[in-house]
Amino acid sequence: MSVRIALVADIHHGAPSLTKRGDCALDLMTDFARFSNDARPDLVIDLGDRISDIAHDRDLELEAEVAEAFRAVEAPICHINGNHDRDHLSVEDNERILGQALGHHTIDIGGWRIVLWRADTLIRRGGNHGSFHLPEADLLWLSRTVRNADRPMLIASHVPVSGHSQFGNYYFENNATVSTYPQADRARAMIAQARHPVVCISGHVHWNTITPVDGTVHLTQQSLTESFTTNGEPAGAMGLIELGDTVTWRVEGRDPVNFSFRPAATRWTPPVPPFHKIAEVAARMEGETA
Repeated sequence: MSVRIALVADIHHGAPSLTKRGDCALDLMTDFARFSNDARPDLVIDLGDRISDIAHDRDLELEAEVAEAFRAVEAPICHINGNHDRDHLSVEDNERILGQALGHHTIDIGGWRIVLWRADTLIRRGGNHGSFHLPEADLLWLSRTVRNADRPMLIASHVPVSGHSQFGNYYFENNATVSTYPQADRARAMIAQARHPVVCISGHVHWNTITPVDGTVHLTQQSLTESFTTNGEPAGAMGLIELGDTVTWRVEGRDPVNFSFRPAATRWTPPVPPFHKIAEVAARMEGETA
């Protein structure tokens, strides 16, 4: 039995900001509700950044407007906070508006475990730069969840941990430090503990990417309102992922994707050390056998 999940990422409701067409967000949410209801998914996942933040009171209003737009979606909805949902609002503010708890959570559906890894997404500002910080408690929860899993997992989060290149990304080519967590390598190491297949899906970076890392396929979905890949028009990205023996991920809109693969729990051969060290080891071994 396959599992079908509808996905929306980085809605960014609000005034236009750089290449984000937040002025189109609510109309596109009407389209997303229609897309989701037609697809009849088991679950809908909102990958976060529902708004483009301004200030506390206005952000409360913007989040409430997005929550109202989600009311047209018929399937159960799971929300994840993005960094813009947290710049001026607390987790508790978002919980009150959305009407659900926003801590880590797992849901078992049709032979798969859906892992809502709601790790901290607040960017700590300081100096000329900001950065995420991944609390140890979030990492430990992920590690326990992965090690104890008895079935394949889809891990959903706002911030990706694949470590994939940001070359060409409008926002992150020159700001790669805020494209992921500083502790992303530890998160990947914890995911590698899995005894069953793992697929990761995230938002945040505003483009569709497919990055296999050590046997795990990491996906990021394009923003609903982003336009840097679509010539100034909002991408209108609406995703559907089907989980079974084969995983199919389809994104509709102006920046479409259709990708299928067979998930596996096999791990890759560990990377070799720097080439000069290989040469040093080979020379030493030759000397020992001379």
